Amino acid sequence: MNAFPSHSQPEKTEPTTSVVIVGSGFAAFECARRLARRFDRARAWDVRVTIVSPVDYMQYTPLLADVAGGLVDPRFVCVPLAGTLKGVRAVRGRVDSVDFDRHTLSFTDPEGGVGTLSWDRLVLTPGSVTRLFDTPGLATHAHGLKSTAEALYLRDHVIEQLELAHVDENEARAAARRTIVVVGASYSGSELAAQLRALADAAAKQMGFDRASVRFVLLDLADHVMPELGQKLGDAAMRVLRARGIDVRLGTTVREVHADHVVLSDGSRIDTHTVAWVAGVTPSPLIATLGLETERGRLKVQTDLQVPGHPEVFAAGDAAAVPDLTKPGTIAPPTAQHATRQGKTLARNVAASLGYGKCKDYRHSDQGLVVDLGPRYAVANPLGVHLSGYPAKLVARAYHLYALPRLVNRWAVALAYLTDLFFPRAVLSMGFVCGADAEFTASQFVRLPEAAGAE
Repeated sequence: MNAFPSHSQPEKTEPTTSVVIVGSGFAAFECARRLARRFDRARAWDVRVTIVSPVDYMQYTPLLADVAGGLVDPRFVCVPLAGTLKGVRAVRGRVDSVDFDRHTLSFTDPEGGVGTLSWDRLVLTPGSVTRLFDTPGLATHAHGLKSTAEALYLRDHVIEQLELAHVDENEARAAARRTIVVVGASYSGSELAAQLRALADAAAKQMGFDRASVRFVLLDLADHVMPELGQKLGDAAMRVLRARGIDVRLGTTVREVHADHVVLSDGSRIDTHTVAWVAGVTPSPLIATLGLETERGRLKVQTDLQVPGHPEVFAAGDAAAVPDLTKPGTIAPPTAQHATRQGKTLARNVAASLGYGKCKDYRHSDQGLVVDLGPRYAVANPLGVHLSGYPAKLVARAYHLYALPRLVNRWAVALAYLTDLFFPRAVLSMGFVCGADAEFTASQFVRLPEAAGAE
């Protein structure tokens, strides 16, 4: 007979309730992480959380410009789902359709196989894709910045063109190779132009040519750069960009894109072999197939992130029109900051719908934006305080290190920042990303009717 009392833990039961999260962006990742923790604390072992995504990581998109500029290793802007999301089952696949009556969804895995998943609660966070217009040649000859593949290919392409220009005896063609056109002067486009400028400067020093021979043109239809930051900081960013030798042209976009030149909306021509398209995103194509109500192409949701008429379905992130209670009558902008905080509310409300905790509305006070404009330069408005120069640089980099959700990623990015302070950037073409992998068609995009140009 055993003289010692038994203190066995309750056995975990087989999951009977399924929560399925579509996508692996900021909102999806934060929702999955917090749901797993919440259910584990509540010993709700009968609930299984599954995340379905075409990739096996969460991509920290604000650092893609740093990848394109050769500053940050692409591995460390990606957070693996396996091992990071404890207690969450990850399924590789692109969701094709959802059956709301049968509570199932179908997906296609990386090898083309079709699978199905049943769900009791569905979280729609498929994110966004590149928005293209029917501009002749745009999808064929331009490069995007929506994935690490695109960022890596753009970096290699720029370096390759600079190397070819260095030995090209045709002066006109060499000048075209050293001309880089970036379309879209939002914070993403402005950061990209600044980081590519830094990459070109490093290449000039390493190869021994004049940095001024590399020409940068930043285009946008808006009347000032980075309207998200407001007029004052937008003007400060404009001064920084122009001081770095970037030709900023507002009220202008591309009308035609060719292999060796672009035609602008004002009829002028720029000879170039490099066009980067960073002119906005649009909700995932999945949203248009659901048969649900949308607003500006985004899935309409209530303030608690539930889909109207479907209390078992929730949505957030870039693909959802989330009401902004701090600005009545508007919807939250598709930013990483909003998506992360919406993910927290999603987790709370999905759990509450299953009897764990109480539901709450999504409310977020904007904490400001940070824009890294290359070595020694940045602009930011944290908590409404307008900063530029070194103070903004410190805030921008500190914010990214804080926002990265994994310690090893923070460590690696911090080391990259420190290395950039004391050593020149290494400029070399890795050659492990082929053009076909980085085309818009490989990473998804939505083509819109031809307009005057990018917003």
